[in-house]
Amino acid sequence: MKNRVFKLFIASVLLFAAMFSFMPTTAEAASSKFIVKGNTSSKVVALTFDDGADGTNINKILNTLSNHNVKATFFLTGKGVEHHPQSIKNIAAQGHEIGNHSYSHPDFTTISASKIKTELEKTEAIVKRVTGKTTKPIFRAPYGATNSAVLKAVGEAGYTHTLHWDIDTIDWRGLSKTQVLNKVVNNVQPGSIVLMHTGAGAPGTPAALPDMIKQLKAKGYKFVTISEMLNLKKDPGTAPVSGTKYTVKSGDTLYSIAKRHGVTVSQMVSANKLSNANLIRVGQVLTIPKGTSSPPASSPPSSSKVTYKVKAGDTLYSIARKYGVTVNQMKAANNITNVHTLQIGKVLTVPNQTTQKESATTYKVKAGDTLYSIANRHGSSVKKIQDKNNISDPRFLQIGAVLTIPA
Repeated sequence: MKNRVFKLFIASVLLFAAMFSFMPTTAEAASSKFIVKGNTSSKVVALTFDDGADGTNINKILNTLSNHNVKATFFLTGKGVEHHPQSIKNIAAQGHEIGNHSYSHPDFTTISASKIKTELEKTEAIVKRVTGKTTKPIFRAPYGATNSAVLKAVGEAGYTHTLHWDIDTIDWRGLSKTQVLNKVVNNVQPGSIVLMHTGAGAPGTPAALPDMIKQLKAKGYKFVTISEMLNLKKDPGTAPVSGTKYTVKSGDTLYSIAKRHGVTVSQMVSANKLSNANLIRVGQVLTIPKGTSSPPASSPPSSSKVTYKVKAGDTLYSIARKYGVTVNQMKAANNITNVHTLQIGKVLTVPNQTTQKESATTYKVKAGDTLYSIANRHGSSVKKIQDKNNISDPRFLQIGAVLTIPA
């Protein structure tokens, strides 16, 4: 009898053990979904750009997208964000979508799941720190290399969709404008995802982009981001500072921008997390915070038009780029009929630019200036000017920066 009871007890233990062995202890994340194109019959297309280490053409691409009111999706590498953070800020500030493209661009099929996780998490942290936005839930594999193990690891890291493409421009091979343009326009179909790159090795892409957009629009296509095409909801991440956007032009200073929008320099510095109020770059996109006070009642400084005398080797494109305006703006301002023909010595008006007369207490830095020469000219000292303008390194001055000269 005892032996029989013991056998029943052992059988019960084994039965319970078998039952629980089939119950998972934790819920597993689903593998990332591999996407080649949108599942739609609507004429929509997603322009996507992979950003690597140099990001040379980002601002050219952004200017074209802005001029044509098109939103795109950029897949970012962590090393790229570290190398050119301001360009990445510009991408986010202009409302484009961002996704994860790894930190160091390794082939994910050759590294472990833990290394995949590290690559993704490192990039996500850097992007959030620079832009305040998340790269989740979209990912693009370096080299487009994936397999089931990669998709599983990527899904577990929080990236629900891995984006491939159905149109590969192979622009990184140095293809010409025409070659890149034809690859896209001749192969587009509803739901197409176009792969392009931002680096110096793909000069054909920024050149082809304006005509690409025009020709696709002529075919009836609308431009969408990846999330719009797939109806994804993105975690907005840290909310950006509310306010309008302003793209820095040649001759701008933080003081002139702040005054124009009725805010203070301090508010601009805070809203844009600037470390030095005297250092802003042409093409940089700034957030204009909501002002706490009305614009100053004093009359604006007198101004005159900015002009430029054409020199040997100049092109309308190079002049427009120098002043942060478009070729079309230069063409319209000067009634130019042929943008490819410029006469040496011709004086052109640069639109949307003004030169301001300096007040007695400020000085605009010019080529060749040093802090010592400025201090000597105004009867001040290097230390006084350095302290007054919060200059960390007196050896470094940016041309165009407006300095306050202390009494």
